[in-house]
Amino acid sequence: MELDYLSLNKEAWNKRTAVHIESKFYDVDAFKQGKSSLNAIELEQVGNVEGKSLLHLQCHFGQDTLSWARLGAKVTGVDLSPAAIEQAQCLSRDLGLEARFIESDIYEFGESNTEQYDVVFTSYGVLCWLPDLSRWAKTVSNALKVGGEFHIVEFHTFNDLLYGYSYFPTTKPDIEEEGTYTENCDGTTSTMATWPHPLSEVINALIQAGLRIDVFAEYPYSPYNCFEGLEYVEQKGYQLLHKGQQVPLLYTIKATKDAR
Repeated sequence: MELDYLSLNKEAWNKRTAVHIESKFYDVDAFKQGKSSLNAIELEQVGNVEGKSLLHLQCHFGQDTLSWARLGAKVTGVDLSPAAIEQAQCLSRDLGLEARFIESDIYEFGESNTEQYDVVFTSYGVLCWLPDLSRWAKTVSNALKVGGEFHIVEFHTFNDLLYGYSYFPTTKPDIEEEGTYTENCDGTTSTMATWPHPLSEVINALIQAGLRIDVFAEYPYSPYNCFEGLEYVEQKGYQLLHKGQQVPLLYTIKATKDAR
């Protein structure tokens, strides 16, 4: 029987959303008071978004999407979880920010979407939920205007090796019972399906979808304390050491859609 990974992961993220909106990790109260949820790394890479149309894939409950809106972008956020989209819409209304949120699987969105954007953005723990990066990259490319930019900030897959996961693609997903990464997790778990994606797969999928890779960078620090064994470094973020050496924790890609 074929695995219904969408139903599994949708249910898991519905549960997570209920926990996340009450967490210090996401700090919704501070966000409502004007605090941006964006980190320096993505702000520097994406740059000025004033007046630009921006599509945020896998937007969760919309804090980053709305942070881009606060910076002047015309934003659209897409996420699998109906609970997350409902919370995103509530945040948008409460803050008086113009934004459109779409409840959809990324692949379904890619098949139905007819709009094109100046910027497509996605970040932090997004690719592991997708079994096919070729379809994902085509969705990104098709959603970009000619000259438009794609930006991803993602957790580095190398450190998965240290936690016992495969670095290279597998034919079957990892099926696990997990809680969530916020400090207020009460121990409740959900069944989730994830897939490993090495850097070569990510980069090649984007190239094959017609995008030009402009920037690829790797970083030893994460802005989030969401993995076992991380230690805080003042003014840097969180690092992970293996045999005394820093492990890469993040990577970023900037890609452009050229005229064909």
